[in-house]
Amino acid sequence: MNNGPVVGHEEEVGRRTTFRLFYPESVFSDPSHNDPNTTAVLVAFKPLDLKWLFELLTSGNIDTNGFWKKPALNLIYKPHQIRILDPYITRTAAHDLLRFPKAFPRRQKPKHPTTGIIAIALAFHICHEVHLAGFRYNFLDIDSPLHYYGNATMALMSKNAYHNVTAEQLFLKDIIEKRLVINLTQD
Repeated sequence: MNNGPVVGHEEEVGRRTTFRLFYPESVFSDPSHNDPNTTAVLVAFKPLDLKWLFELLTSGNIDTNGFWKKPALNLIYKPHQIRILDPYITRTAAHDLLRFPKAFPRRQKPKHPTTGIIAIALAFHICHEVHLAGFRYNFLDIDSPLHYYGNATMALMSKNAYHNVTAEQLFLKDIIEKRLVINLTQD
């Protein structure tokens, strides 16, 4: 998902990436991460995300205004590798799996699922069996790593106003206990 590297982390994540879900602010632009067998799937959270992809694939003249951080200005993927995720999958993750309201009160920032939960929703639609690895947040230690790569810590996620990680952890606990997925993460 996103810009999670495979090269150098094969022990943690395996050697193959069939699908890589991303949004403009999270896609790889470094060619050392290119896998010609990967299908890159854009998760569009806003109309600007689709405009970004169109501009990237046609003119290369990208307007970076309106993004929460600078989006990629080039892609390592060829056009035939790119797909756009049906918004139905994101809505399913938000409303059916996480039980987010369809409308949030005015003063409350709307929440949306993490890319990981959206990936699980997609997997439920296209896979016979779903295995999970690494889906755990350590809420007790804000200095604990957020991902298997990089230096981001739980402090970053605890400040994030766009995700409800508590709801996500309850959902994950539920699908693991009901054996709807196979949990590969060691306790």
